[in-house]
Amino acid sequence: MAGPNLALVGATGAVGTVMVDIINSRENIWGEIRLIASARSAGKQIEIHGEMVTVVELSEEAFKGIDIALFDVPDEVSEHWGPIAAAQGVVVVDNSAAFRMNPEVPLVVPEVNPEMAKSRPLGIIANPNCTTLTMMAALGALHRKWQLTELVVASYQAVSGAGAAGIEQLTAETKAVAKNSDAGLSPDSVSKTLSAEGLEQSDSLWPVPIALNVIPLAGSVKDGGHSSEELKVRNESRKILGIKDLKVSATCVRVPVQVSHSLAVHATFASDIAVADARAELEKQPTVVMMDDPQNNVFPTPAFVAGQDPTFVGRLRQSLDFPNTLELFVVGDNLRKGAALNTYEIAELVAGELA
Repeated sequence: MAGPNLALVGATGAVGTVMVDIINSRENIWGEIRLIASARSAGKQIEIHGEMVTVVELSEEAFKGIDIALFDVPDEVSEHWGPIAAAQGVVVVDNSAAFRMNPEVPLVVPEVNPEMAKSRPLGIIANPNCTTLTMMAALGALHRKWQLTELVVASYQAVSGAGAAGIEQLTAETKAVAKNSDAGLSPDSVSKTLSAEGLEQSDSLWPVPIALNVIPLAGSVKDGGHSSEELKVRNESRKILGIKDLKVSATCVRVPVQVSHSLAVHATFASDIAVADARAELEKQPTVVMMDDPQNNVFPTPAFVAGQDPTFVGRLRQSLDFPNTLELFVVGDNLRKGAALNTYEIAELVAGELA
């Protein structure tokens, strides 16, 4: 018996391209796999499980006969087309921010709250923000046993979080500053170096250089001086873990890394939690890899984690001054588990339900 029919909307974008890789790397449980994109990309051919599939233009007709649709597109596209697909009986799994905080749309991480995927009155399931997702497999495991009460996070976010244009910007800036060994040694020397190479700040995604720099603001500024990324970490963590009053403080920083978000996590629990017990619990998790032997320089880094599916955890230790509190460093590929992979794993959950 053929499996459910799957559509990938945004098949030629940055996350959609990763999604195609994931689809090809996993067991084919689908009947038809349909690739959907903008009119500009329609007609392209992409290999899916050994067969060339032609990309079709996004339209109402494109969802005919589809059971599950993965949306890897900007918020406004999902906001418009998601309900159109759902009205045809398609289960929409959306990777944008359009529906995440809608109370009628579940926000799902399969390792943490898989049961919520069945509760979808609008026919839509949301995928969390990549920063929040990076730590959820680890925190969800610890929360189930010791009950998380407070969370303080500093995130160090890769430029790919801003899309392909972010990678292109960092690549161009890195090539430019490599020509000047004095860049970064005096005020504005990086900006002047970039300008001399024809890279003007006004053309960048960011207000200051990203090469040889860190930018203490990821996302847009909201009320109270918090960024949109920081509010996502707070609000989405509460919704995924089911802790409405979870105390959360986040500082989100953009760093000159291509792929993989890193998070320094300070997590407080309702009961005493020993490092050895926490380590044992994390080691049981199939999608968490402990990489934690700092005396021998073993710890997760973005350069090591890029291109891999698991969440990597290191620097696990007891907080010196805060009871029932652990410090840990978590790294995950923001394009895979932080976006495409989690979306696909939700689709697998739904496929099992529809079978």
